[in-house]
Amino acid sequence: MKSNGPIRFLTGIAIILLLLLIVQIQVMAQSPLTRKITITLKEEPLKAALDKISAISKVKFTYNEQIAESKIKINVDAKNQTLSEALDAAFEGHPIQFSPLGKDVFIRFNTSKEKKPDAEPAANPAQHQSKRTLSGIIKSASTGETLIAATVRIAGTNYATSSNEYGFYSLSLPVGSYTITVNAIGSKNYKNTIELTKNTSLNIPLEDDMNELETVTITSNPSKRNIENPQMGMERLSISETKNVPVLLGERDVIKTLQLLPGVKTSGEGTGGFFVRGGSADQNMILLDEAPVYNASHLLGFFSTFNSDAIKNVTLYKSGMPAQYGGGLSSVLDVKMNDGNNQKFGVNGGVGLIAARINIEGPIQKEKSSFLISARRTYADMLLKFSGDSATKDTKLYFYDVNLKANYILGNKDRLFVSGYFGKDVLGADKVAGIDWGNATSTLRWNHVFSSKLFSNTSLIFSNYNYKIQSTDDESSLSLFSQIRDWNFKEDLQWYANDKNTLSFGLNSIYHTIKPGEVRASGNSGLISQDLQNRYSLENAVYASNTWKANNTLSFTYGLRVSAFSILGKGEYFTLDPAGNVTGTTSYESGEIVKTYVNLEPRLAAALQLNSSTSIKASYVRNAQNLHLISNSNASSPTDRWVASTNIIKPELSDQVSLGYYKNLANDNYELTVETYYKTLQNQIDYRNGADIYTNKPIESQLLYGKGRAYGAEFLLKKKNGKLTGWIAYTLSKTERKIDGINDNNWYNARQDRTHDISLVSMYQLSKKWSLSANWVFATGNAVTFPTGKYKLLGHSYFYFSERNADRMPSYHRLDLGATRLLKQTKKYSSELNFSLYNAYGRENAFRIVFKDKETDPNRTEAIKTTLFRFVPSVSYNFKF
Repeated sequence: MKSNGPIRFLTGIAIILLLLLIVQIQVMAQSPLTRKITITLKEEPLKAALDKISAISKVKFTYNEQIAESKIKINVDAKNQTLSEALDAAFEGHPIQFSPLGKDVFIRFNTSKEKKPDAEPAANPAQHQSKRTLSGIIKSASTGETLIAATVRIAGTNYATSSNEYGFYSLSLPVGSYTITVNAIGSKNYKNTIELTKNTSLNIPLEDDMNELETVTITSNPSKRNIENPQMGMERLSISETKNVPVLLGERDVIKTLQLLPGVKTSGEGTGGFFVRGGSADQNMILLDEAPVYNASHLLGFFSTFNSDAIKNVTLYKSGMPAQYGGGLSSVLDVKMNDGNNQKFGVNGGVGLIAARINIEGPIQKEKSSFLISARRTYADMLLKFSGDSATKDTKLYFYDVNLKANYILGNKDRLFVSGYFGKDVLGADKVAGIDWGNATSTLRWNHVFSSKLFSNTSLIFSNYNYKIQSTDDESSLSLFSQIRDWNFKEDLQWYANDKNTLSFGLNSIYHTIKPGEVRASGNSGLISQDLQNRYSLENAVYASNTWKANNTLSFTYGLRVSAFSILGKGEYFTLDPAGNVTGTTSYESGEIVKTYVNLEPRLAAALQLNSSTSIKASYVRNAQNLHLISNSNASSPTDRWVASTNIIKPELSDQVSLGYYKNLANDNYELTVETYYKTLQNQIDYRNGADIYTNKPIESQLLYGKGRAYGAEFLLKKKNGKLTGWIAYTLSKTERKIDGINDNNWYNARQDRTHDISLVSMYQLSKKWSLSANWVFATGNAVTFPTGKYKLLGHSYFYFSERNADRMPSYHRLDLGATRLLKQTKKYSSELNFSLYNAYGRENAFRIVFKDKETDPNRTEAIKTTLFRFVPSVSYNFKF
């Protein structure tokens, strides 16, 4: 690729965005407010006046109940004036504001224009300037679950906020009377009038909206938060959004749903890994109740570790990550578990072709505490026991996972959460060979409200991931073991300083222990037993950020994260020559600091609201990563090796700039998002040719280092309401690496490079009983290295490889179909059948292509393609009571 490729690409994207902006300016120039009207009104009630002006101007007015019931009288005498001039005259002296809303005009109250009373002007001069704080917790009325990202607005004003990750909200308002509205995905809208004369705590329970739950709503932000919020590259999913998306073998999977969004690419057929904006699979920081999950897949990637029955909310950050997140270059996937129902006892679950699951929740003490137990297990191994083949009968092939959680409301200001996850995979033939791996996490979390403006979350977190490989026969045995274990302390605070500034700040400290590998061998396996050195490190970070609403149209988020990664003894550390040979060794005692890397990670984002339905945004973020997954395959494998930064392996760094255009269409029924990005990466890692990760040589001797770049454009059009919902997503991107010692030191395609990626997702509510769904995906084939020639030596064929990742797998495409039949639904019980057909037209997508001598003619070479899935039907039964 020519060196000016990125410049040409970004120039093209800039032209696209400029054209969108020009179109927007033209639309604004044709605003309904420019229409000329002639009208005379005297002491006309507000609503009647608006109706008459609308009839003459042919412009529709949109307003809330407060406007409709207002007693304000309007006077206007307009002769061939613009609608804007007429409304200015009509509303002069009244606390009313107007603005264009597409082809309509939006009318609302504006308390800042409200006329001050003339009586007793000196009695309390600060009365109308002083502010009070309204705060509380937003939760589900039926379960007591706290609700994330619920939107809180004050009707007729520009005051608005949203609940944080723990359901807490805070608003600073002038003393007065207000109508508060709250909306959240899956809940009925809440409306209440309050008199705010002092700091007030108002916990808000939202009723479930059964109609909305039946129809999948895929909006990532309720109301217009996607327009107003400076946060870019964020996708938020509720579990109801994954309900009808057809997936492999009928198992709902949040990661599979995320892979249907722009900028998120699957790592391969049937795999659980994913790539975000040119990053590798290990550059995604995956969190479950704040605990890192180092391998988020089951059955070699066919399923994810996240049991949807236990999950409340999923948030993916592709760019502009908030400052409290660190450790991953490409994305943060923040998964929150359900808290458990503190109102009533309930059970739900399901049985499918390959797995069964059960979820039990209920109050420990009603309205004060609750518990959750969720479990899932596959049973392919049980079905194999019916085989007549003794070898097949003894095969182990299953995974299980268990989610546990309890929470306690200790008072009006304190809440305690305890959660845990335990999962394991077992694959192998009994007493012959096998591999098992698993994750264990636990989180102890304390929420405390210091005041109506200051919220605290304190967490103590444990995370463990390990795998073990065994091979045994009559003459030898071999086992490999590897582990990564973390102890983690976090303190996060949010200070709602005023109606324009919300500050977040805190600290994080993680103690890492990595056991790279234990090899135990006996007999004639050809290997010797050895222990690779354990590695210890301490990762500390402090951060602060602020979201500042400069005015009604412009807002910023800016912050800084400072991370320090200290490599600790006990152990030996090396110096190497350019060829990877050890030239020196230094021993360190336990706890002794080998080296400390300090990195500044700034964040900056801005949003400019062009009108009530359109905005443009820009962001910049730097991220540092100190844990690295050493892999020589396209998709992550449980046997890949985690290593920490050392005196030789430096922290990976990324700098990403993003620009976006956001538009809500057709009364917010549609949402258009266009984002473009450019990312540079430093200290990227790849294998030397012929590397061996289990050698007794230092792992650094097997690695090479360099840089990378990724750039692209993402387009997303969503339909959010109605019987038919869904989205169209398209990603155009390029991802490259340049590493000394590879490809003659020239730029080459990264393994995850994929030029085109398209997803079409649709869900249709056919009737109260039936819902249908379908998704179609297309992707350019992964970058791979195919042999360019071969030679014979002593009767054996050896293939010759030249340029790295210069070839492509065949393009990938697939159609999936799904249908759900509601069997029964009452207040106490519901059940349904889910049908799905994966790869409905039987496309033979290549999983692997290998080259070998043709059996009938050894002088010729043939390519053998392996295909995993064709026409995979499934049915599952789900219930809830």
